[in-house]
Amino acid sequence: MTLERPIAPDPYELLPTVPSFTLTSDDVRNGEPMDARHAHGSAGGENVSPQLSWSGFPDETRGFVVTCFDPDAPTGSGFWHWVLVNLPKSVTELPSGVKESDLDGAFSIRNDYSDTGYGGAAPPPGDRPHRYVFAVHALDVDRLDVGPDASPAFVGFNLAFHTLARAVIRPTYQIAG
Repeated sequence: MTLERPIAPDPYELLPTVPSFTLTSDDVRNGEPMDARHAHGSAGGENVSPQLSWSGFPDETRGFVVTCFDPDAPTGSGFWHWVLVNLPKSVTELPSGVKESDLDGAFSIRNDYSDTGYGGAAPPPGDRPHRYVFAVHALDVDRLDVGPDASPAFVGFNLAFHTLARAVIRPTYQIAG
């Protein structure tokens, strides 16, 4: 059963425009379906974060935040799958299934599954393909002043004031009904 509702806007189209840079992945492609290994366990997946790498960000970049958001979730606010904050400027790639303990002080805040770390795709069975907006935000500060109990919205609010540039890749995922 497909849920009949309008397509949600891309979240970054609603924010002030910032320059972009390059985001690539060995695991996901813009506009193409993700492999089931990147889906949440509740959807039969392995809950493995995809490999991501980025380049061409502004020279004045001091740190990064990586996020994954599903604007197509049947909620009034989308669904946050991953918010990884305070990556140092020296980190320009995340391996598939990255472990936070390998990231020099970076940490994930709680996603909308109420877990920390990456939470894979799990759209309602039979719903249209959902977009998973992976974004790397280049920051004008070394670290955002947020703690592990911050909400994704609070991190987003802080990003609005510290994002120099943003790189985005938007794979999709769908579960047959």
